[in-house]
Amino acid sequence: MTVPGSLQEDRQPGPATSAAHGIGGGAAIVDLHHLGSPTIIGVGVLELPEGGIALVDPGPEARLHALRDGLAGRGHTLDDVRAILLTHIHLDHATAAGAIVREAPGAIVHVHAVGAPHMADPSRLLASAGRIYGDAMATLWGEFLPVPRESLHVIDEGDAVAPGGRRFEVAYVPGHAKHHVAYYEAATGTAWVGDVGGIRIRGGPAIPVTPPPDIDVELWRVSMDRVMAWDPERIVATHFGPYGDIDAHFAELGGELEAWAGWVRESLDSGAFATDRERARAFSDWVAGRVGERVPPAHTRLYGTASGFLDSWWGLARYWRKR
Repeated sequence: MTVPGSLQEDRQPGPATSAAHGIGGGAAIVDLHHLGSPTIIGVGVLELPEGGIALVDPGPEARLHALRDGLAGRGHTLDDVRAILLTHIHLDHATAAGAIVREAPGAIVHVHAVGAPHMADPSRLLASAGRIYGDAMATLWGEFLPVPRESLHVIDEGDAVAPGGRRFEVAYVPGHAKHHVAYYEAATGTAWVGDVGGIRIRGGPAIPVTPPPDIDVELWRVSMDRVMAWDPERIVATHFGPYGDIDAHFAELGGELEAWAGWVRESLDSGAFATDRERARAFSDWVAGRVGERVPPAHTRLYGTASGFLDSWWGLARYWRKR
């Protein structure tokens, strides 16, 4: 997500707008209009046969009011939440979970083993994020309330969860984050992929998002293959929405990941830059130009807001330096 210094550093959160879009198969996406922009963060809403709803990646607590509005448009409240399926615990995906469980204390939060301790006690995660976002933490992400340990269900590769009569297979898909999983519902052919499927907005290009500290290009390639092994009919990305052209999507995403990683590696050895800040800014401009060859300027700005191109240089630079 965008950080101070990125393409969208001067944007302020907009009004409490939201919209819920049905995507078939008893599912919908609530558009949180993060930072006042549509199609940046989408929360999955799953109607449960046994009553109530499950949420996939409930987003930042700062936009919880927008989630409420979107659910109300579908005849639901937060009291109806029976389960939360977290793909990973990054702030743009997970900070609302604790607040939701406070209102729906019977809800179970499904999360990978690496992420579970941070959901129960987010203090270390918040301290780390605070060094990046500073005074913008509250505006961007809101309050990260802990999830009671009894409300957490730890999941990993090969597990399955079945909230309210809907069954989802679980795959461990690191590369973007060590605590990343994806969920596949065979009954609808739908894979909920979080960020392992990259960012793709309004049919534009599929691009990676590579913030520190966990980026691993090799593991990301393996993770994309793991999702494709399900042979899903469609994937749903948090940023943003469902896509059915699976092979083309992941081929493009993989190509962009390789291109980004190559650019960053070359920048580390280049004498053209005096500092890492210069390298990151040049990378951000290069990515924006690359995306801008495919979509109009306003569309490119949405990508910049959703991704935070500067942040992606730092994640890939850390990857190369660790090697």
